[in-house]
Amino acid sequence: MGSRALDPCMKAVQYIKSVPRYLFVRTLGHRRPGPATGALSCIRMADVDPPALPTPEWMRVRPLLSGICGSDLSTIRAKGSPYFSPMISAPFVLGHEVVGEVEETGSAAGSVSRGDRVVIEPGLCCAVRGIHPPCPSCAAGDFGLCEMVMHGDISPGIQTGYCRDTGGGWSTSLVAHPFQVHRVPDRLSDEEAVLVEPFSCCLHAVLKSFPGDEETILVIGCGAVGLLTIAAVRALGGKCRILAAARYPHQQTLAAALGADRVIGRGEDLYDTVSEVTGAEIHRPEIGRPVFIGGVHRTFDCVGSSRTIDDALRLTGSGGAVTVVGMPGIPSGIDWTAVWYKELKVQGAYAYGTEKHEGRSVRTFDLAMELIASGKVGLKPLVTDLFPLKEYRKAIGRALEAGRHGAVKVAFDLRNEPGP
Repeated sequence: MGSRALDPCMKAVQYIKSVPRYLFVRTLGHRRPGPATGALSCIRMADVDPPALPTPEWMRVRPLLSGICGSDLSTIRAKGSPYFSPMISAPFVLGHEVVGEVEETGSAAGSVSRGDRVVIEPGLCCAVRGIHPPCPSCAAGDFGLCEMVMHGDISPGIQTGYCRDTGGGWSTSLVAHPFQVHRVPDRLSDEEAVLVEPFSCCLHAVLKSFPGDEETILVIGCGAVGLLTIAAVRALGGKCRILAAARYPHQQTLAAALGADRVIGRGEDLYDTVSEVTGAEIHRPEIGRPVFIGGVHRTFDCVGSSRTIDDALRLTGSGGAVTVVGMPGIPSGIDWTAVWYKELKVQGAYAYGTEKHEGRSVRTFDLAMELIASGKVGLKPLVTDLFPLKEYRKAIGRALEAGRHGAVKVAFDLRNEPGP
C-alpha cells in the first residue's frame, strides 16, 4: 500500500445545493455567463478535505488535466432537467473528464501501481459500489445504465464529479475504484488522454447506429461532441457520406479535417443543402417549418436543443434513425409527426460500457484508447484552451462561449497545482 499523509485541505471547484441560488442562475444565467460563476452561483472555489478511500479496493488519483463538459455547463447554468437531481449527492467537486496519476493505492486495489498514468471511467456502477450480484444492466455490460446509482459503498451519484464521496477532476485529488481506472499508453499525450471520456461517449453513440457504406448521415452541431462523432465514424472504418452542420469557421475546418464530406456553414440553408445532396423534396406547409420527403439515412444530434431535435426529425428520411447525443434538457415545440409518419427510430446515447466491434466485446474506454494510439484519429488539436484551477471563472466562461472564442475543448491544467 503506497499511502502518504495528506494535508487537511485542497483547492477544488465545488457545487453546492441551494434552491435560491439555483433559481437565480436559472433566471439570469442564460443571458450572460457571469451569474453562472458569480458570488450568488451554485459553484465556488473551496478548501475541502481530500476524499477518503471508501474501501481498501480504492485508490487516490491526482488529476493532470480535467475537461469541462457540456453536462458540467448545464449543471452550472441550471439549464438542464431536474431529472438527475435525486441521483447526485452534494456538495460535490465537479469534473469527470480526467487523466491523472495514481498517488495512493488501497490494500486491495489490485494491479495498479503508484505513478501509473490513468484515465477515469467516471460511471459509478455496481462494480464500483461493491454491489453483488450486479443489476441487469451491469450484468449485460451496459454500465452506463446501472440501476443501483443510489446504493452501495458510496453516496448517490451517476458519475465521479456528481458524488460527494469520490471528489472530482476540478481539484488535485480524487478517489477511484479499480473498475474505473484504465492505464494510458505512453504514446498518448495528456491532451489526447483527457479526450478519452468524451470520445468514448461518441463511439458508443456511433456503434448504436453504425452507418452503412452507401448511406448519408448528418451530424448536427460541431462542438466537441459533434467533432468527436465525426472522428468516431471514420476511426471505426465508416465509409458513409458525412454531412456536418457547423456554426463557426474553426468548427468547419476541424469537421472537414476529421472526415466530413460536406460541411454546412452558418450562411448556408441547412434544408436546401441536405435536399441538394440527398435529392429529398422540400415542401412548405401553410404554417410551420419545412417538410422533407426523403432525407439522410441517419442523424446524430450533437446539440440536443429543441430546434436541433426538430431539425433531426425533419431531415431524416423514411425508416431512418435519429440518435440524440447532446444532452437534451427539457426541449419544447418539437413536431413529432415525422416519427410516426416516416417510422423513424429515435434513440438516446448515454455514456459508455461494453461494445461489440470487429467480432469482439471491448470496454468503450479501451477501444477509444486503441483507436487514438493507432493513429486512426488525431484528436489533440481539439484541446484548444488550458487554464489553471484558480482561473475557473475564466475557464467556464470560455467554455460557455467556446464557439465565439474559437475554442473546442476547454480543460483545467493541474500538472503544476500544489497537491494536498
